[in-house]
Amino acid sequence: MKQEESSTKDTKLLFRQAYDYIVTRIELGEWQTHDKLPSIRMLAQELRIHRLTVFRAYQMLKQNGKAYVKEKSGYYVSPGNTQQVISEHPESHPVTSSGFLKNSLAEIQQVPVVYQFSQALIDPNLLPNLYLSEYVKQVFDDYPKLMGTYSNVQGDEELCEFLCRYMKESHNLQLSVSDLLVTTGGQQAIDLISRVYIRPMDPILVERPTYSSALDIFRQQGARIIPVDITLGGYDLEKVEMLMIQHRPRIFYMNPTFHNPTGYTVPKAQRKQLVELAERYHCLLVEDDAIHEMYFDEPPPEPMLTYDTNGWVVYIRSFSKYVAPGLRICVVIGRPSVITPLLTAKSLADNGTPLVNQKLFLHYFESERMRQHLKKLRIALQVRKEIVEEELKTTGWTWDSPKGGFNLWLKLPETLPVEGFLNECMEQSISFIPGIICDPLREMRSWIRLSYSFINEEHLRSGVRRLANIAERYSVR
Repeated sequence: MKQEESSTKDTKLLFRQAYDYIVTRIELGEWQTHDKLPSIRMLAQELRIHRLTVFRAYQMLKQNGKAYVKEKSGYYVSPGNTQQVISEHPESHPVTSSGFLKNSLAEIQQVPVVYQFSQALIDPNLLPNLYLSEYVKQVFDDYPKLMGTYSNVQGDEELCEFLCRYMKESHNLQLSVSDLLVTTGGQQAIDLISRVYIRPMDPILVERPTYSSALDIFRQQGARIIPVDITLGGYDLEKVEMLMIQHRPRIFYMNPTFHNPTGYTVPKAQRKQLVELAERYHCLLVEDDAIHEMYFDEPPPEPMLTYDTNGWVVYIRSFSKYVAPGLRICVVIGRPSVITPLLTAKSLADNGTPLVNQKLFLHYFESERMRQHLKKLRIALQVRKEIVEEELKTTGWTWDSPKGGFNLWLKLPETLPVEGFLNECMEQSISFIPGIICDPLREMRSWIRLSYSFINEEHLRSGVRRLANIAERYSVR
């Protein structure tokens, strides 16, 4: 019975994703108004799905006014569905956008508010800014021609050699420079991997919930997203194996250490088993590890990369969020067979992360001051987390207290509609992340992500109190 229910759910998900794929291509301008859409047979072959699934997607397009039918001819794009950004003065600027890009997280974070609970970044006042500013001069003294030089695409050789030593000391990993690619932040790494390894309607496994910008990147590539629930105890590995057998996913994107948005950490035993499953079913594990050093008591388990012997893990280790966010330094680690195709994508994206940023990061990160900074930062973050938890005690909201990271994943009462609550909070200069944008199924309407890392302690208390008061008033309506 459970298998039948699962199969029905998967079919519904597939037909909906086929619909989303077609709509995205229309909105990107690939199919214009009154253009004929591919035949059901042709699109089914292209997407490697059943013709009935494509037929259901086309029927939904027709019902929603996205397409119309010409008898004995096929389906055509309805007027008013292609989205182009047109200049206010078209006569002087005739070039229009070919479509649209979506980043739900950025749309919320770009709204200026006083209480910024949507930013999973470090409060700039917690960073050693004076030391960093002094260090800039030293770096330019050491590298007087720095501003007139490009980095190579793979990354500054000196930095890559240091990172190899760092991963050896931290995780006992034997790496060479050819195993690394330096990117301009973790999000660029996800985007490059998506461009290289995901084709339209490729099945991929993604945690539910997950990092919302990653979801937007995967949707932009036309991926067929298959959700995997993550809980306080990790994953249901029997279900993961069943999904790998059934769908043969290209990748499994995961954030197993201080997971965004939940704060969960996948236990050590599961990490080894997941690598074994990836090897068995030829699924590339994309391990996103953005805040590994931000633990409160005990360090987290070793990355899955440490269990990988056959090249089925690509590891994204970002240092942007807690070292110096303005430098945007991240490293992608994997076998040369995985990294080499990414080099071409990186060369097309920006031809290499700025060399100035890499040199500044290198000389700061290997310093004793950096180690002292990390210790102080962990204490400050734990204090801020405890302040928020203390202020939320009387709300009736529920959460699992994380052992590290920047966020609380909060379950609100069903009677509190989060979308309206967010709008009300924005008007009161408070922002947070609604759970629905972190959910591949777009169903988690009673959850929110609250980041405690970006606001100072005084504003943290007053901001959470205001948030709770707004929720209480809004629930009464």
